[in-house]
Amino acid sequence: MDTLKICYLYPDVLNLFSDSGNITCIKKRLEWRGMKADITEIPTNEKLNVSDYDLFFIGGGQDFEHGIHIADFMGEKANEIKKAVEDEKVFLAICTGYQLLGNYYKAADGTQYDMSGAVNFHTIGTKDRFIGNCCFESEELGNLKIVGFENHAGKTYLSDGVRPLGKVLKGNGNNGEDLTEGARYKNVFASYAHGSLLPKNPQLADQIIKTALARKYNKEFELSPLDDTFELNANKYMVERLLKDN
Repeated sequence: MDTLKICYLYPDVLNLFSDSGNITCIKKRLEWRGMKADITEIPTNEKLNVSDYDLFFIGGGQDFEHGIHIADFMGEKANEIKKAVEDEKVFLAICTGYQLLGNYYKAADGTQYDMSGAVNFHTIGTKDRFIGNCCFESEELGNLKIVGFENHAGKTYLSDGVRPLGKVLKGNGNNGEDLTEGARYKNVFASYAHGSLLPKNPQLADQIIKTALARKYNKEFELSPLDDTFELNANKYMVERLLKDN
């Protein structure tokens, strides 16, 4: 049976905004196709061996938890993550998890935290938050419109070699300035969109699944179609609602 080994990093502190629903979505979409998801949770202070996994998920957390996970993350875990990214392992990183993959995070009080440096971007913290429903368009997925909910105070700026996950149609995206949302580098899918993101956007979920299967088994996968009527209708409703005044 085709199986994806999934690592859920920091479920103890990066567990807000229903982001764990992304794991459930991937698991069910595999099972509905006769495949399997083997999920391992790696909390704070537990060793990470990236060679054990095919797909990594890192979710969002509260600002005051930055010190907790950054202290644990920097060093061995950060080096392992950087190695996995360069080895083209698949990552889904949301909000705080997204920020952990960058070069550094500079807080609103001026304190700078070095991050993993796995992906070439940085984040500047602000005192104001970007909060609300959002919609962005993915050129990679045929101009697919992706919906979610953003809630972040960091402004992320992409650098050389990194492209956005999508172009902002509604909301603020990475920084409220350049219309970029999220980041794509090798097999990293990073975004500020909570929701959970994948249940609201089944095509994106399947793209991540296909990428992980292709990476593991070294062959292209064509996934059997699922009945996504409810998911696609919900997505269509939100897209129309968010863009009606644009």
